[in-house]
Amino acid sequence: MKILFYDTKSYDRDSFTDALSKFPDIEIEYTKSDLDPRTAALADGFDAVCAFVSSDVGARTLEILHEKGIGLVLMRCAGYNNVDLEVAKKYDICVMCVPGYSPEAVAEHAMALVLACNRRLYKAYNKVRENDFSLSGLMGVTLHGKTAGIIGTGKIGAAMCRICKGFGMRVLAYDVYQNEALKGFVEYVSLEKVLSDSDVISLHCPLTDSTYHMINIDTIRQMKDGVILVNTSRGALVKTDDLVEGIRMLKFAGVGLDVYEEETNNVFEDRSDEILEHSTTARLLSFPNVMITSHQGFFTREALDAIASTTLQNVRDFEEGNASGNEVTG
Repeated sequence: MKILFYDTKSYDRDSFTDALSKFPDIEIEYTKSDLDPRTAALADGFDAVCAFVSSDVGARTLEILHEKGIGLVLMRCAGYNNVDLEVAKKYDICVMCVPGYSPEAVAEHAMALVLACNRRLYKAYNKVRENDFSLSGLMGVTLHGKTAGIIGTGKIGAAMCRICKGFGMRVLAYDVYQNEALKGFVEYVSLEKVLSDSDVISLHCPLTDSTYHMINIDTIRQMKDGVILVNTSRGALVKTDDLVEGIRMLKFAGVGLDVYEEETNNVFEDRSDEILEHSTTARLLSFPNVMITSHQGFFTREALDAIASTTLQNVRDFEEGNASGNEVTG
């Protein structure tokens, strides 16, 4: 199996090169270009392509991949909302993902954002670097005894529930599918109650038609004043313009975003010498109680190793006709 690996970063190459020692029948060629309709033709002569969360695996891209004889699209991530699954099915292209890599990594980053927002760690860091040792603007709250609201209790959400419980927090959760393993310490309630009762709200659900812009001005108005909102899941769960309005309403003590709607052109790229073309992200960055990170929730050594090994095992299962459970059917 010969694979064209798109949007390669040095850490991708390192982790996949290490994992390839166990898969000698697989050959990978790396390119820095991301997958989209302009670059799909580069896959000519390959059997499969490997893409990521920022790749454009839409109808036109899939059409070109089909013309080049590609039968397998490997998503080295859990999400696949950037893949047109109907078109992939039309062209008999198998799409496989990595659904379970290190959920603790993302949950730990979510809690890091909670702590950073609550205790203004980013502001404290900059103040001390300028020899300002005053405590003005740094007051937070004690999380012990507060209520955490977890929206989505799959593997990552479940890990976040356990972390919040470890902090001594009451844990409320909302999910269409309740996780029986959590019911000893998690109270499942309605979405409305999670929004109204929680001091910290953390989003851990997939992006679907029903969850698109689930955080909007109406749901923001239902939240407590002084709530901390964290999103490490999918940017479009939050309607950004409404979030900005909520921040201006002084609804939030802090907002921590590892994902956001306009991130596609920013993810993993150094744009420090550019003027960002969209104003919404710049507006978010202008608020003193907002912390944005660059889609790094997954970014641990253990997670990268798991992504590489699972992706390559997906290739082997595909070649051998074995159902791995990682096939994406929509």
